[in-house]
Amino acid sequence: MSTNEASYRDKKVMSIGIVKELTGLSERQIRYYEKRSLLFPDRTNTGIRKYSFSDVERLMDIADRIEEGVQTSEIRTELAKKDEARKMKEVKNQMLQGQLNAHFKRKL
Repeated sequence: MSTNEASYRDKKVMSIGIVKELTGLSERQIRYYEKRSLLFPDRTNTGIRKYSFSDVERLMDIADRIEEGVQTSEIRTELAKKDEARKMKEVKNQMLQGQLNAHFKRKL
């Protein structure tokens, strides 16, 4: 995934109303997941929540796990592990890109 794709998916631009329509979840459910530290929307200066496409995907995963009977505390642990793995992958990719750039600069 390129940097542009990542920033596109992670840019928090959607209101809770749009997220509600995309996910089929109620505003109450979305706020509950936020309260349980499963979701972290940005807030505007006036306090309006803003969500990203990544947040929408995360909400769908949360809803699926809840439907399967998984407790929110377990979901939080699972999501934290996924987030950490994603961060590690990003760091590895950045390191590899840096090594490749350094290698090819030496050849020039």
